[in-house]
Amino acid sequence: MKSLIQQYQQRLCREIENLDEKAIEQLALSLLECCHERRQVFICGNGGSAGNAIHIANDFLYGIDPEGKRAMRVEALPANTSVLTCLGNDIGYANIFAHQLQVKARERDVLIVLSGSGNSNNIVNALTTARKLEMQTFAILGFTGGKARELADVAIHNDINDMQIAEDLQLIVGHMLMQYLHRELSL
Repeated sequence: MKSLIQQYQQRLCREIENLDEKAIEQLALSLLECCHERRQVFICGNGGSAGNAIHIANDFLYGIDPEGKRAMRVEALPANTSVLTCLGNDIGYANIFAHQLQVKARERDVLIVLSGSGNSNNIVNALTTARKLEMQTFAILGFTGGKARELADVAIHNDINDMQIAEDLQLIVGHMLMQYLHRELSL
């Protein structure tokens, strides 16, 4: 077990060092602008990435400003199981995020997709819909980055073939962003 722990720590530390600081900064500045202009931020992902989307949305809603005066207008698209099961049943799982964006999002809103592979149809469709709506799009990706890497305006991509490390990095980037926004909005 000790060997596994050490190997995991080494892989995670190496990937943290390899994070694209410029891309993270672009996302941070876009989110700060969203807060100032009261634009909406949407976050989506599947499986563990769906859990991370909900976690990050919570951090953005409450963590950046517990008093709520400068809190972000943010929604995790996988959070409402009634909506997900309705859309999945009626129009297909590939459209569960795209349809929500079609109804709720506006030009210059921000979409953040979280994905290990970047190839899930519902992630690809969300990015395609966001582009049609003229939203700003960001992706936090592992593995090769897949189709999402090409579709997103800005991709934070780590070429790591390990889903757990890829998901860890999603939260690490989310926490970096939350701390940055908390600091900037407190000035």
